Amino acid sequence: MNETQFNAQAESTESELVEQQENKELFATHMPDSEDALENIFRLLWAGTKIEFTDYKHTILKRQIMRRMALHRLERLEDYIIYLQGNSTEVEALFHDLLIHVTSFFRDPEVFEALKNYVFPNIINKKALGEPIRIWVAGCSTGEEVYSIAICLLEFLGTQQMPTIQIFGTDISEPAIEKARLGIYIPSLVTDISPERLQRFFVKVEGGYQVSKAVRQMCVFAKQNLISDPAFSHLDLISCRNVLIYFKPLLQNKVIRLFNYSLKPTGFLLLGSSESITDCSDLFRLVDKKQRIYSPNLRASQFKADFTDNYFEPRINGDNRNKLAGQRLDLLSRQADRIVCNKYSPAGVIINNDLEIIQFRGETSPYLTSPLGKASLNLLNMAEASLLLDLRAAILEAKGLDIAVRKEGIRVTNKEQFNEVNLEVIPFKIFSDEERYFLVLFEKLPKIIASPDDNVKVKPRRTKQTLAEQELMELKQELAATKQELSATEGYLQSIIYDQKAVNQELRTMNEEILSSIEELQSTNEELQTAKEEIKATNEEVITINQELNSQILESNQINSDLQNLLSSVNIPIIMLGNNLSIRRFTPMAEKIFKLTRTDVGRPLNHIKSNINVPNLEQLILEVIDTLEIKQQEIQDKQGHWYDLWIRPYKTLENRIDGAVIVLLDIDARKRNAEQLKECRDYVEVILTQ
Repeated sequence: MNETQFNAQAESTESELVEQQENKELFATHMPDSEDALENIFRLLWAGTKIEFTDYKHTILKRQIMRRMALHRLERLEDYIIYLQGNSTEVEALFHDLLIHVTSFFRDPEVFEALKNYVFPNIINKKALGEPIRIWVAGCSTGEEVYSIAICLLEFLGTQQMPTIQIFGTDISEPAIEKARLGIYIPSLVTDISPERLQRFFVKVEGGYQVSKAVRQMCVFAKQNLISDPAFSHLDLISCRNVLIYFKPLLQNKVIRLFNYSLKPTGFLLLGSSESITDCSDLFRLVDKKQRIYSPNLRASQFKADFTDNYFEPRINGDNRNKLAGQRLDLLSRQADRIVCNKYSPAGVIINNDLEIIQFRGETSPYLTSPLGKASLNLLNMAEASLLLDLRAAILEAKGLDIAVRKEGIRVTNKEQFNEVNLEVIPFKIFSDEERYFLVLFEKLPKIIASPDDNVKVKPRRTKQTLAEQELMELKQELAATKQELSATEGYLQSIIYDQKAVNQELRTMNEEILSSIEELQSTNEELQTAKEEIKATNEEVITINQELNSQILESNQINSDLQNLLSSVNIPIIMLGNNLSIRRFTPMAEKIFKLTRTDVGRPLNHIKSNINVPNLEQLILEVIDTLEIKQQEIQDKQGHWYDLWIRPYKTLENRIDGAVIVLLDIDARKRNAEQLKECRDYVEVILTQ
């Protein structure tokens, strides 16, 4: 960051401090010690929702909190905190109020024209055959932005061959995501959509309009915390409009670095009209300033993703952070330190582990130049040729031993000028679990020699002999330095050899383990092959048995059909019983006499109130089952109708007794004829005796 950028950031920070001071005065009457109270509210929100609001802009949060306080007629923030502690529903309501959902279909139409004219053509032209188009809309709210981009992309593709399209919409609010998945919007929300689009991409439903199924199938919605949850990758386009404006600069930088990590090198980032990437300008290059469209910078350093769901740790540092005077003093101190460092510290660069330059510090043009051909920020490609050997050796030693390495009196030739510099390479890390960086410093040595008069400096007079001796001395110094470098390089190479031997030994051990694993896998594969053959044989047997069962089922069905037709055709009351006297089957004639229905199948016979008058019927049936003797007797029903009762044992095909069969024969006519005949005989005998 140069001095101009730092001054701009200082002015921005000072304006924020002034805004905070005005905000404190605004809330002074209602929110004494508001920052401490906000910390308590953040804790309650974290406990209820697992979302941390510490790095959100407090001015926006305070306005929403005051609105909730007004709804509950609370004047003091402490009273509202007490109310939150005893009311989880209010915590949830406050959480949803803090998530401000402001969106609409085709918001800022010029943005979508820019997508059609520049972004989508570049994405399509750089796509391989069959490669999907991947788009992420972060902070999608209720889905209008997602569907707008999907519709715009479909309009752009037109009649082209439709590639696979994956559009991901994420938001921290579950209700908003549910509404987005449903895709139904009231008429007032689709007023800005043209009639042609409304007819083509929407379906009229009860209560409004629903996005057509073809568009909804392209879009996937999911709940996601942009700060802590894992992000998508290999994306062609990220749209995050009017989300960063609610974050503090530290959180904005983290999200922007996340976007750089998620995008393809050929992808694009779309931000809101009030958003920018001022503090991360090294990560993106501007494509369209007016529409806030950016493209990833290939020279950006790698992003270390740290997606953890940490417990809430407040980062508000007491009253010192809230005091405007202390903050302004700290800002002035940092600016003064920056000026002093720029003026008196040696020039240098910060490089990563791949020797890519991350930041330039001071004037480095005497030591580094832009290479010809393809643009590169590799330090060794930019270093002067006379500096290259010592620079490479110092970096190798610093990387191998993880210590600061210093080389003095290096002669650098630049534009036919000779300079002597001291070179120092210092390894460091920002965090313990992050990759190493190296600070490379170039300390220029003075060329002027002081005369006896301290106030006058003159160039020394040199003779040929003096020049020869000096050159000889310089050559000896260079030879000694070269020997020293060779010795250090030899030691470093020796350590590399030892490391290589250890690595080879580990690889040999791993190779043996892999070979044994392969043998185990081969053995397992043989067992699986045997099991497969056994399963195949078993499967064939099962198929054969299944076919036999199917044929038996068909035969059984045929027999059942024949039996059913036979029973229906027989005009005789017949009942078939099991061993437990439960009803199995009966003929239609038996329904009338025994008062049966179709639902009585399976019920015990003693549960049925029959129309026949046989008190010991159950005893007779049990005797038949036990003795296998057929029972027969004449009986009457309750109307006096005569029947001939036959009870026979029920035999299976295996000749096993499995119940009984009751048969009733109608003998009422015969019985009555016999009685009439007897009466006639008695009458004749009486006449004859007279």
